Amino acid sequence: MRFKKIIGKIVIYTIVTAGALFSLLPFLWMISTSFKTQREAIQIPPTWIPKVFTLDAYKMVWTKIAFPRYIYVSFIVATFTLIGVVLTALLAAYAFSWFKFKGRETIFMSLLALMMVPVPVYVIPLFILVQYLGWIDTYYALIIPWSVNIFAIFLLRQHMRGIPKDLYEAAVIDGCGRLCFLFRIILPLIKPAVVTISIFNIIGSWNAFMWPLMVVNSNNMRPIQVGLAYFSQGESTNYPALMAASFIAILPLVILFFLAQKQIVASYAKSGLKG
Repeated sequence: MRFKKIIGKIVIYTIVTAGALFSLLPFLWMISTSFKTQREAIQIPPTWIPKVFTLDAYKMVWTKIAFPRYIYVSFIVATFTLIGVVLTALLAAYAFSWFKFKGRETIFMSLLALMMVPVPVYVIPLFILVQYLGWIDTYYALIIPWSVNIFAIFLLRQHMRGIPKDLYEAAVIDGCGRLCFLFRIILPLIKPAVVTISIFNIIGSWNAFMWPLMVVNSNNMRPIQVGLAYFSQGESTNYPALMAASFIAILPLVILFFLAQKQIVASYAKSGLKG
């Protein structure tokens, strides 16, 4: 019986490992191509390992186009959007989980219902509003509309509802107010959830394409995905440069995900304990 379990685990691990390696093949091909010459990138049969190792594609991406500017814009947008999402989610989740007021559950369910509305339904009215405010081609249009995230509110509320109410009474005895209790007691206890929403928000801001394409006109205000799209149109046959630009674009997200992987798993494991 034990031998059958061992064989079963070996088979499962083999299948999972094979699937992981298969999913990594496009990324490995992208990295390999970024270090090739243009001639080697289009040769048949293709080669996995570059015969001539060169950094020309990276030099071109970094010097001949405004790629550093695209990265800077995406960094600014991701940072300030993250600050807005974390603050609004913390305060809203705190209110929905710890305060009792009339219509609390109705308001919360209404917010959850808004999550089912697809983006194309409200993106045109949002664009008209941004245009009316004069925010076209500014950071305001890229940051403010996305500074509230309903999923973040839901996730933090689920974590906060699992915290014992006795903690608040003990904190009040020690002279702790409501905001002090939120930031000094609750926030450390829900750290995995905060890290999770932070990671997903950064990924969403970094990969945003449709909305920035609508509200950005000048080259200096393009985030990295929009800049990458324009670059791919101009250099559609320069495959090493395209692969180098794509690799630079996804590298920060890959590093960020691996650094926060444990917190993400811990957050999803605890989000359904109570509520």
